[in-house]
Amino acid sequence: MARFERPSDLLAEFKFRAVTALQRRVVNPLTRRLPTQTLLETTGRTSGLPRHTPLDGRRVGDTFWLVSEHGERSQYVRNIHADPRVRVRIKGTWHPGTAHLVPDDDPRTRLRSLPVINSAAVRVLGTRLLTVRVDLDAD
Repeated sequence: MARFERPSDLLAEFKFRAVTALQRRVVNPLTRRLPTQTLLETTGRTSGLPRHTPLDGRRVGDTFWLVSEHGERSQYVRNIHADPRVRVRIKGTWHPGTAHLVPDDDPRTRLRSLPVINSAAVRVLGTRLLTVRVDLDAD
């Protein structure tokens, strides 16, 4: 096991592992099936296969905003690093686009403009918040 500088580091690691395990095994398989659930489709950096992540965010014009609760440790963020071309399913319709990580944006402020329930969950469960902007291709 890794060595931790502070007790808070150990707590953050425990929180990250617990949350990701619950999401991977229970929450994501269920919510992925809901027809109105917003999904982010990335390309697996190793497999090359499409990966669908249930999440929430907000479309503003031709831009979709979201906040990753685990930042660079999120699998979909790691996939975006490898290939920024993504698709976002919003209200049942897929929209292709290009994802950009926005580390200079304040994710806590950004969460105030996103859907309330998901934003509250991201604040509580998140360990390393990171804003992600998806520039959607023209329809």
